Amino acid sequence: MKNCLFIILIITALFPLKSCSQGLMSEKNNFTQQDTLRGSITPERIWWDLTYYHLDIEVKPDEKFISGKNTIKYKVLTPNKSMQIDLQDPLTITKVTQDGKELKVIHNGNAHYVQLLKDQTIGNTESIVVFYEGNPKEARRAPWDGGFSWKKDKNGNHFVATSCQGLGASVWWPNKDHMYDEVESMRISVTVPSNLMDVSNGRLESVKDNGATKTYNWFVDNPINNYGVNVNIGDYAHFSEVFKGEKGDLDMDYYVLKYNLEKAKEQFKDAPKMMKAFEHWFGPYPFYKDGYKLVETPYLGMEHQSSVTYGNKFMKGYLGRDLSGTGWGLKFDYIIIHESGHEWFANNITYKDIADMWIHESFTDYSENIFLDYYYGKKAASEYVIGQRKSIRNKATIIGKYDVNKEGSGDMYSKGANILHTLRQWIDNDEKWRTILRKMNKTFYHQTVTTKQIEDFLSAETGFDLAPFFNQYLRTIKIPTLEYSIENNTLKYRWTNVVDNFKMPIKIDIDGNNKWIYPTQKWQSLPVKDKNIKVDANFYVYTKIN
Repeated sequence: MKNCLFIILIITALFPLKSCSQGLMSEKNNFTQQDTLRGSITPERIWWDLTYYHLDIEVKPDEKFISGKNTIKYKVLTPNKSMQIDLQDPLTITKVTQDGKELKVIHNGNAHYVQLLKDQTIGNTESIVVFYEGNPKEARRAPWDGGFSWKKDKNGNHFVATSCQGLGASVWWPNKDHMYDEVESMRISVTVPSNLMDVSNGRLESVKDNGATKTYNWFVDNPINNYGVNVNIGDYAHFSEVFKGEKGDLDMDYYVLKYNLEKAKEQFKDAPKMMKAFEHWFGPYPFYKDGYKLVETPYLGMEHQSSVTYGNKFMKGYLGRDLSGTGWGLKFDYIIIHESGHEWFANNITYKDIADMWIHESFTDYSENIFLDYYYGKKAASEYVIGQRKSIRNKATIIGKYDVNKEGSGDMYSKGANILHTLRQWIDNDEKWRTILRKMNKTFYHQTVTTKQIEDFLSAETGFDLAPFFNQYLRTIKIPTLEYSIENNTLKYRWTNVVDNFKMPIKIDIDGNNKWIYPTQKWQSLPVKDKNIKVDANFYVYTKIN
Protein backbone atom coordinates (compact mmCIF):
# COMPACT_ATOMS: atom_id res chain seq x y z
CA MET A 1 0.00 0.00 0.00
CA LYS A 2 1.18 3.51 -0.67
CA ASN A 3 2.28 5.73 2.14
CA CYS A 4 0.10 7.66 4.56
CA LEU A 5 -3.57 8.06 5.33
CA PHE A 6 -3.85 11.11 3.10
CA ILE A 7 -2.97 9.12 0.00
CA ILE A 8 -5.41 6.39 1.02
CA LEU A 9 -8.25 8.86 1.45
CA ILE A 10 -7.52 10.69 -1.78
CA ILE A 11 -7.38 7.47 -3.74
CA THR A 12 -10.63 6.22 -2.22
CA ALA A 13 -12.62 9.37 -2.77
CA LEU A 14 -11.13 10.81 -5.90
CA PHE A 15 -9.19 8.15 -7.78
CA PRO A 16 -11.31 5.17 -6.83
CA LEU A 17 -9.68 2.53 -8.97
CA LYS A 18 -6.08 3.63 -8.70
CA SER A 19 -3.65 0.79 -7.97
CA CYS A 20 -1.94 1.15 -4.60
CA SER A 21 0.51 -1.69 -4.81
CA GLN A 22 3.79 -0.05 -5.72
CA GLY A 23 5.15 0.64 -2.25
CA LEU A 24 6.84 3.50 -0.45
CA MET A 25 10.26 2.68 -1.83
CA SER A 26 8.98 3.33 -5.35
CA GLU A 27 7.72 6.75 -4.27
CA LYS A 28 11.29 7.55 -3.26
CA ASN A 29 12.64 5.97 -6.46
CA ASN A 30 14.69 3.49 -4.42
CA PHE A 31 14.07 0.72 -6.88
CA THR A 32 15.29 -2.78 -6.20
CA GLN A 33 16.47 -5.63 -8.37
CA GLN A 34 13.03 -7.20 -7.91
CA ASP A 35 11.43 -4.03 -9.30
CA THR A 36 13.61 -4.34 -12.39
CA LEU A 37 12.92 -8.05 -12.81
CA ARG A 38 9.21 -7.37 -12.52
CA GLY A 39 9.09 -4.24 -14.66
CA SER A 40 11.55 -4.76 -17.52
CA ILE A 41 11.66 -6.94 -20.60
CA THR A 42 14.48 -9.16 -19.40
CA PRO A 43 16.64 -11.42 -21.61
CA GLU A 44 14.78 -14.39 -20.12
CA ARG A 45 11.46 -12.92 -21.31
CA ILE A 46 12.18 -11.42 -24.69
CA TRP A 47 13.21 -14.57 -26.55
CA TRP A 48 9.77 -16.23 -26.39
CA ASP A 49 6.34 -15.08 -27.51
CA LEU A 50 3.24 -16.13 -25.58
CA THR A 51 0.58 -17.96 -27.58
CA TYR A 52 -1.65 -19.80 -25.08
CA TYR A 53 -2.29 -20.38 -21.38
CA HIS A 54 -4.37 -23.06 -19.72
CA LEU A 55 -4.73 -22.10 -16.09
CA ASP A 56 -6.19 -25.08 -14.24
CA ILE A 57 -6.63 -24.60 -10.48
CA GLU A 58 -8.66 -25.69 -7.50
CA VAL A 59 -9.73 -23.05 -4.99
CA LYS A 60 -10.43 -24.17 -1.42
CA PRO A 61 -12.11 -21.23 0.33
CA ASP A 62 -12.23 -22.88 3.75
CA GLU A 63 -8.45 -23.12 3.72
CA LYS A 64 -7.80 -19.98 1.63
CA PHE A 65 -5.68 -22.30 -0.48
CA ILE A 66 -5.17 -22.72 -4.21
CA SER A 67 -3.30 -25.37 -6.19
CA GLY A 68 -2.97 -26.39 -9.79
CA LYS A 69 -0.96 -25.73 -12.90
CA ASN A 70 -0.54 -23.40 -15.82
CA THR A 71 0.30 -24.79 -19.24
CA ILE A 72 2.24 -22.13 -21.14
CA LYS A 73 2.61 -22.39 -24.92
CA TYR A 74 5.07 -20.12 -26.67
CA LYS A 75 6.82 -19.48 -29.96
CA VAL A 76 10.61 -19.40 -29.98
CA LEU A 77 11.94 -16.07 -31.31
CA THR A 78 15.64 -16.57 -30.55
CA PRO A 79 17.53 -19.51 -29.03
CA ASN A 80 17.71 -19.54 -25.24
CA LYS A 81 17.42 -22.11 -22.50
CA SER A 82 16.48 -19.92 -19.54
CA MET A 83 12.86 -18.78 -19.22
CA GLN A 84 11.60 -16.30 -16.62
CA ILE A 85 8.29 -17.23 -14.99
CA ASP A 86 6.87 -14.97 -12.30
CA LEU A 87 5.10 -16.08 -9.13
CA GLN A 88 4.95 -14.16 -5.87
CA ASP A 89 5.39 -15.37 -2.30
CA PRO A 90 3.91 -17.09 -0.42
CA LEU A 91 2.90 -19.22 -3.40
CA THR A 92 5.47 -21.80 -4.45
CA ILE A 93 6.31 -23.57 -7.68
CA THR A 94 6.35 -27.29 -6.94
CA LYS A 95 7.70 -28.40 -10.31
CA VAL A 96 7.99 -27.45 -13.98
CA THR A 97 7.94 -29.92 -16.86
CA GLN A 98 8.52 -29.88 -20.60
CA ASP A 99 7.59 -32.92 -22.69
CA GLY A 100 7.03 -34.81 -19.43
CA LYS A 101 10.55 -34.16 -18.11
CA GLU A 102 11.00 -32.23 -14.89
CA LEU A 103 13.17 -29.13 -15.21
CA LYS A 104 15.47 -27.32 -12.82
CA VAL A 105 14.23 -23.94 -11.59
CA ILE A 106 16.50 -21.20 -10.21
CA HIS A 107 14.61 -18.88 -7.86
CA ASN A 108 15.32 -15.18 -7.42
CA GLY A 109 12.57 -13.68 -5.30
CA ASN A 110 9.42 -13.52 -7.41
CA ALA A 111 11.30 -14.35 -10.63
CA HIS A 112 11.86 -18.03 -11.37
CA TYR A 113 14.23 -19.16 -14.11
CA VAL A 114 13.23 -22.41 -15.75
CA GLN A 115 16.27 -24.22 -17.16
CA LEU A 116 15.19 -25.88 -20.40
CA LEU A 117 16.82 -29.11 -21.55
CA LYS A 118 15.84 -29.30 -25.21
CA ASP A 119 17.11 -26.97 -27.92
CA GLN A 120 14.76 -24.07 -28.55
CA THR A 121 14.56 -23.74 -32.33
CA ILE A 122 13.47 -20.43 -33.85
CA GLY A 123 9.89 -20.62 -35.11
CA ASN A 124 8.94 -23.71 -33.12
CA THR A 125 5.98 -23.72 -30.74
CA GLU A 126 6.80 -25.31 -27.41
CA SER A 127 5.14 -25.57 -24.02
CA ILE A 128 5.94 -25.96 -20.35
CA VAL A 129 3.69 -26.87 -17.43
CA VAL A 130 4.15 -24.98 -14.17
CA PHE A 131 2.70 -26.64 -11.06
CA TYR A 132 2.15 -24.47 -7.98
CA GLU A 133 0.24 -24.16 -4.72
CA GLY A 134 -0.14 -22.22 -1.52
CA ASN A 135 -2.10 -19.60 0.36
CA PRO A 136 -2.00 -16.57 -1.91
CA LYS A 137 -1.67 -13.02 -0.64
CA GLU A 138 -4.96 -11.85 0.76
CA ALA A 139 -6.21 -8.52 -0.55
CA ARG A 140 -6.81 -6.43 2.54
CA ARG A 141 -8.30 -3.53 0.61
CA ALA A 142 -9.16 -4.73 -2.87
CA PRO A 143 -8.80 -3.66 -5.57
CA TRP A 144 -6.06 -1.29 -4.45
CA ASP A 145 -3.66 -3.71 -2.82
CA GLY A 146 -4.42 -6.86 -4.86
CA GLY A 147 -4.63 -10.58 -4.26
CA PHE A 148 -7.49 -12.86 -3.23
CA SER A 149 -10.55 -11.45 -1.46
CA TRP A 150 -11.86 -14.18 0.85
CA LYS A 151 -15.27 -12.92 1.99
CA LYS A 152 -18.70 -14.33 2.76
CA ASP A 153 -22.11 -13.16 1.65
CA LYS A 154 -24.90 -12.39 4.12
CA ASN A 155 -26.07 -16.01 3.94
CA GLY A 156 -22.68 -17.28 5.05
CA ASN A 157 -21.62 -18.56 1.61
CA HIS A 158 -18.07 -18.01 0.45
CA PHE A 159 -17.72 -14.95 -1.77
CA VAL A 160 -14.27 -14.93 -3.34
CA ALA A 161 -12.59 -12.84 -6.05
CA THR A 162 -9.18 -11.85 -7.41
CA SER A 163 -7.78 -8.43 -8.33
CA CYS A 164 -4.16 -7.66 -9.12
CA GLN A 165 -3.51 -4.56 -11.25
CA GLY A 166 -0.13 -3.04 -10.44
CA LEU A 167 0.88 -5.74 -8.01
CA GLY A 168 0.71 -8.20 -10.89
CA ALA A 169 -1.11 -11.36 -11.88
CA SER A 170 1.79 -13.37 -10.48
CA VAL A 171 0.35 -12.64 -7.03
CA TRP A 172 -2.00 -15.58 -7.66
CA TRP A 173 -0.89 -17.51 -10.76
CA PRO A 174 2.41 -18.20 -12.57
CA ASN A 175 2.87 -16.36 -15.86
CA LYS A 176 5.00 -13.98 -17.87
CA ASP A 177 4.08 -11.02 -15.68
CA HIS A 178 4.84 -8.13 -17.99
CA MET A 179 2.28 -6.27 -20.04
CA TYR A 180 4.21 -6.09 -23.32
CA ASP A 181 3.32 -9.66 -24.34
CA GLU A 182 -0.36 -10.59 -24.30
CA VAL A 183 -1.31 -14.21 -24.65
CA GLU A 184 -3.33 -14.86 -27.83
CA SER A 185 -5.98 -17.07 -26.19
CA MET A 186 -6.54 -18.72 -22.86
CA ARG A 187 -8.48 -21.47 -21.13
CA ILE A 188 -9.37 -21.03 -17.46
CA SER A 189 -10.49 -24.06 -15.43
CA VAL A 190 -11.49 -23.42 -11.84
CA THR A 191 -12.61 -26.12 -9.43
CA VAL A 192 -14.76 -24.88 -6.53
CA PRO A 193 -17.08 -26.37 -3.89
CA SER A 194 -20.17 -27.74 -5.61
CA ASN A 195 -22.55 -25.25 -3.97
CA LEU A 196 -20.68 -22.34 -5.58
CA MET A 197 -20.04 -21.08 -9.10
CA ASP A 198 -16.90 -19.69 -10.71
CA VAL A 199 -17.18 -16.88 -13.25
CA SER A 200 -14.04 -16.06 -15.21
CA ASN A 201 -13.16 -14.44 -18.53
CA GLY A 202 -14.50 -15.41 -21.93
CA ARG A 203 -17.27 -17.92 -22.54
CA LEU A 204 -18.30 -20.85 -20.41
CA GLU A 205 -17.42 -24.05 -22.30
CA SER A 206 -18.54 -26.65 -19.80
CA VAL A 207 -19.17 -27.50 -16.16
CA LYS A 208 -17.91 -30.80 -14.77
CA ASP A 209 -19.60 -32.22 -11.68
CA ASN A 210 -16.96 -33.94 -9.52
CA GLY A 211 -19.32 -34.67 -6.63
CA ALA A 212 -18.09 -32.46 -3.80
CA THR A 213 -16.72 -29.95 -6.30
CA LYS A 214 -17.47 -28.58 -9.74
CA THR A 215 -15.02 -27.46 -12.42
CA TYR A 216 -15.95 -24.45 -14.54
CA ASN A 217 -14.14 -24.28 -17.89
CA TRP A 218 -13.94 -20.88 -19.57
CA PHE A 219 -12.28 -20.00 -22.88
CA VAL A 220 -10.95 -16.59 -23.92
CA ASP A 221 -10.80 -16.29 -27.70
CA ASN A 222 -9.03 -12.92 -27.79
CA PRO A 223 -5.66 -11.62 -26.60
CA ILE A 224 -5.87 -10.77 -22.90
CA ASN A 225 -3.56 -8.87 -20.56
CA ASN A 226 -2.50 -10.79 -17.48
CA TYR A 227 -4.08 -8.57 -14.82
CA GLY A 228 -7.36 -8.82 -16.76
CA VAL A 229 -7.63 -12.52 -15.88
CA ASN A 230 -9.91 -13.19 -12.92
CA VAL A 231 -11.66 -15.70 -10.72
CA ASN A 232 -15.01 -14.86 -9.08
CA ILE A 233 -16.63 -17.43 -6.83
CA GLY A 234 -20.04 -17.11 -5.22
CA ASP A 235 -23.62 -18.24 -4.88
CA TYR A 236 -24.52 -16.54 -8.15
CA ALA A 237 -27.73 -16.02 -10.08
CA HIS A 238 -27.43 -15.38 -13.80
CA PHE A 239 -29.46 -13.35 -16.27
CA SER A 240 -28.64 -12.07 -19.73
CA GLU A 241 -29.69 -10.07 -22.76
CA VAL A 242 -28.56 -9.62 -26.35
CA PHE A 243 -27.33 -6.21 -27.48
CA LYS A 244 -27.76 -5.35 -31.15
CA GLY A 245 -24.33 -3.89 -31.73
CA GLU A 246 -22.19 -2.66 -34.59
CA LYS A 247 -20.77 -6.14 -35.18
CA GLY A 248 -24.04 -8.02 -34.69
CA ASP A 249 -25.49 -9.70 -31.63
CA LEU A 250 -23.46 -9.25 -28.46
CA ASP A 251 -24.20 -11.49 -25.48
CA MET A 252 -24.36 -9.49 -22.24
CA ASP A 253 -24.36 -11.73 -19.17
CA TYR A 254 -24.80 -10.72 -15.56
CA TYR A 255 -23.83 -12.68 -12.44
CA VAL A 256 -24.93 -11.43 -9.03
CA LEU A 257 -25.54 -12.90 -5.59
CA LYS A 258 -28.96 -14.54 -5.65
CA TYR A 259 -30.51 -12.18 -3.12
CA ASN A 260 -29.46 -9.18 -5.27
CA LEU A 261 -31.07 -10.42 -8.46
CA GLU A 262 -33.97 -7.96 -8.59
CA LYS A 263 -31.76 -4.99 -7.68
CA ALA A 264 -29.33 -5.98 -10.42
CA LYS A 265 -32.02 -6.29 -13.07
CA GLU A 266 -32.86 -2.63 -12.48
CA GLN A 267 -29.35 -1.25 -11.86
CA PHE A 268 -27.70 -3.07 -14.74
CA LYS A 269 -29.88 -1.25 -17.26
CA ASP A 270 -26.90 1.10 -17.40
CA ALA A 271 -24.88 -1.66 -19.12
CA PRO A 272 -26.64 -1.65 -22.53
CA LYS A 273 -26.86 2.14 -22.29
CA MET A 274 -23.10 2.18 -21.79
CA MET A 275 -22.57 -0.15 -24.74
CA LYS A 276 -24.65 2.03 -27.05
CA ALA A 277 -22.81 5.22 -26.09
CA PHE A 278 -19.34 3.72 -26.21
CA GLU A 279 -19.83 1.95 -29.53
CA HIS A 280 -20.92 5.32 -30.93
CA TRP A 281 -17.87 7.15 -29.62
CA PHE A 282 -15.15 4.50 -29.50
CA GLY A 283 -16.18 1.94 -32.10
CA PRO A 284 -17.37 -1.66 -31.76
CA TYR A 285 -16.97 -3.46 -28.46
CA PRO A 286 -13.56 -5.15 -28.86
CA PHE A 287 -14.47 -8.66 -27.63
CA TYR A 288 -17.60 -9.88 -29.40
CA LYS A 289 -16.27 -13.47 -29.47
CA ASP A 290 -15.95 -13.51 -25.70
CA GLY A 291 -19.10 -11.55 -24.92
CA TYR A 292 -19.55 -9.03 -22.11
CA LYS A 293 -20.07 -9.94 -18.46
CA LEU A 294 -20.76 -7.88 -15.36
CA VAL A 295 -19.98 -9.87 -12.22
CA GLU A 296 -20.74 -8.92 -8.61
CA THR A 297 -17.71 -9.06 -6.32
CA PRO A 298 -16.97 -8.30 -2.64
CA TYR A 299 -14.82 -5.30 -3.64
CA LEU A 300 -15.60 -2.11 -5.59
CA GLY A 301 -14.76 -3.23 -9.13
CA MET A 302 -12.10 -3.73 -11.78
CA GLU A 303 -11.78 -3.87 -15.56
CA HIS A 304 -11.23 -7.59 -15.98
CA GLN A 305 -11.56 -8.28 -19.69
CA SER A 306 -15.02 -9.57 -20.72
CA SER A 307 -15.60 -10.19 -17.00
CA VAL A 308 -15.98 -6.70 -15.55
CA THR A 309 -16.34 -6.84 -11.79
CA TYR A 310 -18.89 -4.84 -9.86
CA GLY A 311 -19.26 -3.89 -6.19
CA ASN A 312 -20.92 -0.46 -6.25
CA LYS A 313 -23.80 -1.66 -4.04
CA PHE A 314 -26.38 -0.99 -6.78
CA MET A 315 -26.14 2.76 -6.35
CA LYS A 316 -25.74 5.62 -8.79
CA GLY A 317 -22.50 7.57 -8.72
CA TYR A 318 -19.48 6.24 -6.85
CA LEU A 319 -21.03 4.41 -3.88
CA GLY A 320 -23.83 6.98 -3.99
CA ARG A 321 -21.54 10.02 -4.35
CA ASP A 322 -20.85 12.31 -7.28
CA LEU A 323 -17.10 12.75 -7.64
CA SER A 324 -17.57 15.85 -9.79
CA GLY A 325 -19.80 17.69 -7.31
CA THR A 326 -22.05 18.80 -10.17
CA GLY A 327 -24.94 16.36 -9.83
CA TRP A 328 -24.21 14.76 -13.20
CA GLY A 329 -22.24 11.97 -11.58
CA LEU A 330 -25.47 10.65 -10.06
CA LYS A 331 -27.00 10.05 -13.47
CA PHE A 332 -25.13 6.75 -13.91
CA ASP A 333 -23.55 3.89 -12.01
CA TYR A 334 -19.89 4.89 -11.86
CA ILE A 335 -18.50 1.34 -11.76
CA ILE A 336 -20.55 0.08 -14.69
CA ILE A 337 -19.54 3.02 -16.87
CA HIS A 338 -15.93 3.47 -15.79
CA GLU A 339 -14.90 -0.17 -15.62
CA SER A 340 -16.64 -1.00 -18.89
CA GLY A 341 -14.86 1.93 -20.55
CA HIS A 342 -11.67 0.03 -19.86
CA GLU A 343 -12.75 -2.63 -22.35
CA TRP A 344 -11.66 -0.12 -25.01
CA PHE A 345 -8.85 1.59 -23.07
CA ALA A 346 -6.87 -1.00 -21.06
CA ASN A 347 -8.10 -4.26 -22.55
CA ASN A 348 -8.25 -3.40 -26.25
CA ILE A 349 -5.50 -0.77 -26.18
CA THR A 350 -3.07 -1.82 -23.45
CA TYR A 351 0.09 -0.13 -22.15
CA LYS A 352 3.38 -1.95 -22.67
CA ASP A 353 4.82 -0.50 -19.45
CA ILE A 354 2.80 0.54 -16.42
CA ALA A 355 4.57 3.91 -16.53
CA ASP A 356 2.14 4.64 -19.37
CA MET A 357 -0.91 3.71 -17.32
CA TRP A 358 -2.40 7.12 -18.16
CA ILE A 359 -3.43 5.60 -21.50
CA HIS A 360 -5.82 3.36 -19.56
CA GLU A 361 -7.05 5.77 -16.95
CA SER A 362 -7.18 9.12 -18.73
CA PHE A 363 -9.22 7.85 -21.65
CA THR A 364 -11.44 5.78 -19.36
CA ASP A 365 -12.05 8.65 -16.95
CA TYR A 366 -12.94 10.66 -20.04
CA SER A 367 -15.38 7.91 -21.08
CA GLU A 368 -17.63 8.96 -18.18
CA ASN A 369 -17.79 12.38 -19.80
CA ILE A 370 -18.58 10.80 -23.17
CA PHE A 371 -21.42 8.76 -21.64
CA LEU A 372 -22.97 11.96 -20.30
CA ASP A 373 -22.44 13.69 -23.63
CA TYR A 374 -24.35 10.93 -25.43
CA TYR A 375 -27.38 10.96 -23.12
CA TYR A 376 -27.47 14.43 -21.56
CA GLY A 377 -25.62 16.68 -23.97
CA LYS A 378 -22.36 18.50 -24.31
CA LYS A 379 -23.03 21.03 -21.55
CA ALA A 380 -23.64 18.30 -18.96
CA ALA A 381 -20.50 16.46 -20.02
CA SER A 382 -18.40 19.63 -19.82
CA GLU A 383 -19.69 20.51 -16.37
CA TYR A 384 -18.89 17.01 -15.16
CA VAL A 385 -15.29 16.90 -16.37
CA ILE A 386 -14.60 20.45 -15.20
CA GLY A 387 -16.04 19.53 -11.81
CA GLN A 388 -13.47 16.75 -11.52
CA ARG A 389 -10.64 19.29 -11.46
CA LYS A 390 -11.01 19.76 -7.72
CA SER A 391 -9.37 16.37 -7.26
CA ILE A 392 -6.23 17.22 -9.27
CA ARG A 393 -3.17 17.60 -7.05
CA ASN A 394 -0.35 18.33 -9.52
CA LYS A 395 2.27 16.96 -7.12
CA ALA A 396 3.80 14.42 -9.51
CA THR A 397 3.79 13.71 -13.22
CA ILE A 398 1.22 11.50 -14.92
CA ILE A 399 3.88 9.35 -16.56
CA GLY A 400 5.76 7.08 -14.17
CA LYS A 401 9.18 5.41 -14.20
CA TYR A 402 9.90 2.91 -16.95
CA ASP A 403 11.18 -0.66 -16.50
CA VAL A 404 10.52 -0.85 -12.74
CA ASN A 405 6.74 -1.41 -12.63
CA LYS A 406 6.00 2.15 -11.44
CA GLU A 407 2.95 4.05 -12.65
CA GLY A 408 2.55 7.82 -12.59
CA SER A 409 0.44 9.91 -10.23
CA GLY A 410 -3.27 9.50 -9.58
CA ASP A 411 -3.78 12.69 -11.59
CA MET A 412 -3.91 10.37 -14.61
CA TYR A 413 -7.63 10.10 -13.84
CA SER A 414 -9.19 13.55 -13.50
CA LYS A 415 -6.32 15.54 -14.97
CA GLY A 416 -6.03 13.03 -17.80
CA ALA A 417 -9.72 13.42 -18.62
CA ASN A 418 -9.31 17.19 -18.64
CA ILE A 419 -6.30 16.95 -20.95
CA LEU A 420 -8.42 15.05 -23.45
CA HIS A 421 -11.33 17.43 -22.97
CA THR A 422 -8.95 20.31 -23.69
CA LEU A 423 -7.69 18.59 -26.83
CA ARG A 424 -11.29 18.19 -27.98
CA GLN A 425 -11.75 21.97 -27.70
CA TRP A 426 -8.63 22.59 -29.74
CA ILE A 427 -9.85 20.27 -32.50
CA ASP A 428 -13.16 22.21 -32.40
CA ASN A 429 -14.99 19.57 -34.42
CA ASP A 430 -16.90 16.93 -32.47
CA GLU A 431 -17.37 14.57 -35.38
CA LYS A 432 -13.65 14.69 -36.12
CA TRP A 433 -12.93 13.95 -32.46
CA ARG A 434 -15.29 10.98 -32.53
CA THR A 435 -13.66 9.72 -35.72
CA ILE A 436 -10.23 9.96 -34.08
CA LEU A 437 -11.33 7.98 -31.01
CA ARG A 438 -12.89 5.28 -33.17
CA LYS A 439 -9.86 5.10 -35.46
CA MET A 440 -7.59 4.86 -32.44
CA ASN A 441 -9.37 1.72 -31.26
CA LYS A 442 -9.21 0.27 -34.75
CA THR A 443 -5.55 1.16 -35.35
CA PHE A 444 -4.36 -0.31 -32.04
CA TYR A 445 -6.92 -3.13 -31.93
CA HIS A 446 -5.79 -5.79 -29.43
CA GLN A 447 -2.32 -4.24 -29.18
CA THR A 448 0.06 -3.14 -26.46
CA VAL A 449 1.30 0.42 -26.98
CA THR A 450 3.59 3.16 -25.71
CA THR A 451 2.83 6.79 -24.97
CA LYS A 452 4.83 7.79 -28.03
CA GLN A 453 2.59 5.71 -30.28
CA ILE A 454 -0.50 7.42 -28.88
CA GLU A 455 1.08 10.88 -29.15
CA ASP A 456 2.20 10.28 -32.73
CA PHE A 457 -1.23 8.95 -33.69
CA LEU A 458 -3.06 11.94 -32.25
CA SER A 459 -0.64 14.38 -33.83
CA ALA A 460 -1.12 12.76 -37.24
CA GLU A 461 -4.92 12.61 -36.94
CA THR A 462 -5.41 16.15 -35.63
CA GLY A 463 -2.82 17.70 -37.93
CA PHE A 464 -1.27 19.46 -34.92
CA ASP A 465 2.21 19.10 -33.49
CA LEU A 466 1.12 17.84 -30.11
CA ALA A 467 4.58 17.09 -28.74
CA PRO A 468 4.74 20.30 -26.66
CA PHE A 469 1.13 19.78 -25.53
CA PHE A 470 1.86 16.30 -24.18
CA ASN A 471 5.26 17.32 -22.80
CA GLN A 472 3.46 20.01 -20.84
CA TYR A 473 0.59 17.99 -19.43
CA LEU A 474 2.11 14.51 -19.10
CA ARG A 475 5.74 15.17 -18.25
CA THR A 476 5.48 18.25 -16.04
CA ILE A 477 3.17 19.27 -13.22
CA LYS A 478 2.93 22.82 -14.59
CA ILE A 479 -0.43 24.06 -15.83
CA PRO A 480 -0.29 26.51 -18.77
CA THR A 481 -1.07 30.01 -17.57
CA LEU A 482 -2.60 32.62 -19.84
CA GLU A 483 -1.15 35.92 -18.66
CA TYR A 484 -2.91 39.01 -19.95
CA SER A 485 -3.67 42.67 -19.41
CA ILE A 486 -6.07 45.18 -20.99
CA GLU A 487 -4.96 48.81 -21.28
CA ASN A 488 -5.94 51.54 -23.71
CA ASN A 489 -8.30 49.22 -25.60
CA THR A 490 -5.48 46.73 -26.17
CA LEU A 491 -5.42 43.15 -24.98
CA LYS A 492 -1.92 41.84 -24.37
CA TYR A 493 -1.47 38.13 -23.77
CA ARG A 494 1.06 35.29 -23.66
CA TRP A 495 1.59 31.77 -22.27
CA THR A 496 3.67 31.40 -19.12
CA ASN A 497 4.55 28.38 -16.98
CA VAL A 498 4.91 26.33 -20.15
CA VAL A 499 7.48 24.13 -21.88
CA ASP A 500 9.38 25.36 -24.91
CA ASN A 501 7.34 25.80 -28.09
CA PHE A 502 3.98 25.50 -26.33
CA LYS A 503 1.52 27.18 -28.72
CA MET A 504 -1.97 25.89 -27.95
CA PRO A 505 -4.73 28.25 -29.17
CA ILE A 506 -7.53 29.10 -26.76
CA LYS A 507 -11.03 30.50 -26.99
CA ILE A 508 -12.06 33.65 -25.12
CA ASP A 509 -15.19 35.80 -24.77
CA ILE A 510 -14.36 39.40 -25.58
CA ASP A 511 -16.47 42.26 -26.95
CA GLY A 512 -19.52 40.02 -26.84
CA ASN A 513 -18.00 37.41 -29.14
CA ASN A 514 -16.26 34.04 -28.91
CA LYS A 515 -12.82 34.47 -30.36
CA TRP A 516 -9.79 32.27 -30.88
CA ILE A 517 -6.43 33.69 -29.89
CA TYR A 518 -3.07 32.06 -30.52
CA PRO A 519 -0.75 32.81 -27.60
CA THR A 520 2.93 31.95 -27.58
CA GLN A 521 5.53 32.73 -24.93
CA LYS A 522 5.98 36.16 -26.47
CA TRP A 523 3.59 39.03 -25.82
CA GLN A 524 0.97 39.58 -28.48
CA SER A 525 -1.66 42.29 -28.70
CA LEU A 526 -5.22 42.62 -29.95
CA PRO A 527 -7.39 45.76 -30.18
CA VAL A 528 -10.53 45.40 -28.05
CA LYS A 529 -13.42 47.54 -26.85
CA ASP A 530 -14.35 45.63 -23.70
CA LYS A 531 -12.24 45.67 -20.55
CA ASN A 532 -13.39 42.22 -19.51
CA ILE A 533 -12.21 38.88 -20.83
CA LYS A 534 -13.52 35.42 -20.07
CA VAL A 535 -11.42 32.39 -20.89
CA ASP A 536 -13.33 29.30 -22.02
CA ALA A 537 -13.46 27.06 -18.95
CA ASN A 538 -13.33 23.93 -21.11
CA PHE A 539 -9.58 24.50 -21.49
CA TYR A 540 -7.59 23.19 -18.55
CA VAL A 541 -5.42 26.28 -18.00
CA TYR A 542 -4.84 28.94 -15.39
CA THR A 543 -5.13 32.68 -15.93
CA LYS A 544 -3.15 35.59 -14.53
CA ILE A 545 -4.17 39.22 -14.88
CA ASN A 546 -1.42 41.84 -14.92
